[in-house]
Amino acid sequence: MSDKMPERKPERISDEPETLTWTPEAQEKLRNIPYFVRSQARQRIEEITYAQNSNTVTVDIVEQARLEFGQ
Repeated sequence: MSDKMPERKPERISDEPETLTWTPEAQEKLRNIPYFVRSQARQRIEEITYAQNSNTVTVDIVEQARLEFGQ
């Protein structure tokens, strides 16, 4: 038996996955969003992805966020 205490991972506030996978097409769409709103758009895109219980950001999700922003 080891005397070392097991390492504890930081507690997570939510059950959201730690990372998302972006399709190349979704990444391209994100790059086309003006830089001054890109971080807000990315956050909303990720929220939509999590709400759909998905780990992959697709073009459809980016388009859904774009419609919400009225673009």
